[in-house]
Amino acid sequence: MDTLKRYETAKRLYQKIGVDTEEAIKRLDNISLSMHCWQGDDVTGFDRKGPLSGGIQATGNYPGRARTPKELMADIDMALSLIPGTHRINLHACYAIFEEGEFADRDQLEPKHYKAWVDFAKERGLGLDFNPTFFSHPKAAQFTLSSPNEEIRKFWIDHGKACIKISEYYAEELNTPCLMNIWIPDGYKDIPADRYSPRERFKDSLDQILSIDYDKEKVLVSLESKVFGIGLESYTVGSAEFCMKYAAQKGILSLMDNGHYHPTEMVSDKLSSLLLFDQKLALHVTRPVRWDSDHVVLFDDETKEIAKEIVRNDALDRVMIGLDFFDASINRISAWILGMRNMQKALLFALLTPYKEFARMQKNNELTKLLVMQEEMKSYPFGDVWDYFCNKHNVPEKEDWFAWIQQYETDVLSKR
Repeated sequence: MDTLKRYETAKRLYQKIGVDTEEAIKRLDNISLSMHCWQGDDVTGFDRKGPLSGGIQATGNYPGRARTPKELMADIDMALSLIPGTHRINLHACYAIFEEGEFADRDQLEPKHYKAWVDFAKERGLGLDFNPTFFSHPKAAQFTLSSPNEEIRKFWIDHGKACIKISEYYAEELNTPCLMNIWIPDGYKDIPADRYSPRERFKDSLDQILSIDYDKEKVLVSLESKVFGIGLESYTVGSAEFCMKYAAQKGILSLMDNGHYHPTEMVSDKLSSLLLFDQKLALHVTRPVRWDSDHVVLFDDETKEIAKEIVRNDALDRVMIGLDFFDASINRISAWILGMRNMQKALLFALLTPYKEFARMQKNNELTKLLVMQEEMKSYPFGDVWDYFCNKHNVPEKEDWFAWIQQYETDVLSKR
């Protein structure tokens, strides 16, 4: 049976439970995910050579890593050609592109150092998001925005200010708001004697960064928390409580990375609470395995539950969804495609769920029927609707996309 016939059968089945598949597809068409550039080169960037720091590790040694801006952009193009829809690219500051013989340290970065990325995005109709890079730098050896060394702290404050101006440049050039996310790796491996002072310095640093004049409609600043990291097992300055309270006080966005919590905490459970109080919030969707290990996003229970919470709370225009993982043990472009398509699948699965009817059942205490229907929905022909969506966007269905990656690996990656 061809794709259209399978879709028509699925469409009729969903209609019986009050779900309009055409409306679901239309809504999915309007969702742009932010694809993180750092999967393509193992978070290396272009502004310096040296090991990763800040509790970040890209494990594996799969051949074909992008080594230059041209290679990274080509790999991004390849990935996007196999992902349905129009999306965004999420850049870290360390991906500045300098002219030959030019260099600017992170406190001196300017919009001109990202012109090539803006040109790339313009040509493809993409938006850009941005992140200051507070790691993998000699001045990030221990602390950044919470550093007791005022010279180091000023360096990173100036970096944050520079990144706001660069984000504003993106927004103006591309005519779409830019999410600028702040995350720092500051903390202690063992139990600290003073938890208060580093957070006091961090708060002051953020205050200084946000004191500059910028268009808050164009630059949406977010603050990302973390429970712990490698080498920061006992104390993280930017805890969830600190970041959420600061964001609420300053009117910026909270960003939740679902790898940045205790293994028994679920970001999906937190979304409804934040949506009651915040007009907008941001996500980095990843897959932790026992810790913040940034595995490729799967079409798993938590990814589906995150999507359900966004959809059934009518928050598709309030939650900014980006991905954040880096796996160097497999083909890096395949990782991008898997993660992006799985997030889209989760959103489609949620859009094909009769959540209003389910909410009515819960309200009327029809809990047995609710449980039955929730379980039966798992075997509805969601995959046939997904294949139709891919076909509509002229990208391969099911696993057929992988043949394109194998050919690209033979023709391009293997020669690097």
